Amino acid sequence: GVGGLTILNALKRRWPGENFVYLADTARLPYGSKSLHTIHQYAEQNIHALQKFSVKAIVVACNSASTAILERPINSAIPILNVVAPGARKAVESSKLKRIGVLGTRATVLSEAYIHAIHRIAPEAVVFQQPCPLWVPLVEEGWIDDPITNLIVYRYINNLVRENIDTLILGCTHYPVLKNAIQKVVGREIQLIDSSQGLIEDIEKLGICNADSNKPGQVQMLCTDFSPRLEETFRLLLGGIHYDKIETIDLN
Repeated sequence: GVGGLTILNALKRRWPGENFVYLADTARLPYGSKSLHTIHQYAEQNIHALQKFSVKAIVVACNSASTAILERPINSAIPILNVVAPGARKAVESSKLKRIGVLGTRATVLSEAYIHAIHRIAPEAVVFQQPCPLWVPLVEEGWIDDPITNLIVYRYINNLVRENIDTLILGCTHYPVLKNAIQKVVGREIQLIDSSQGLIEDIEKLGICNADSNKPGQVQMLCTDFSPRLEETFRLLLGGIHYDKIETIDLN
């Protein structure tokens, strides 16, 4: 859907000379309430569609889809990166107490993908999860700094704070948009982890991005279903990054 725009935003600012193709599967969102089997099918179709653009790597910029392909990897001649593994790694690096909270969609929480990823790095870590199904529609409605949003953020996070966590993973790509509201609830003592931080490190290791170009790269925006509201959401989450138009494509 559109949550991955927060990832695109971070990557474009890191590599302004690089070209990006972004695909929003708006016809079938939200993913987070669907089964992992269905999400995997969708992710596979999206990856095949992006491969037609001769890309040199693909980022699955959705935690629910990342969870699905971690359980059943997709064969590909080019690197396919997910947002769960780098988010888990940065959380372990940041946590002194090894008491880590995870906020995510129901699909991500039920899969325990972050728990598995964290325990592969730090078996001693204690992980607490909280599904936040109302946050995605709030972000897509544009209710970022709203009393209702602040109340719902508090309702979801309050129990996690009581568990004496020192690190909190924003386990959905929509959630960084709510970072200010989340930080108000948890305070400055708890470190918020955005997967884009670790993802940039993973891409840097591949050495594939155009880091030296002085010429701004292009951003091509694709969707599977267009509505006038979509344009408004894109501009809200992209934070000023330029693109020419949103093109609708048929995955079939």
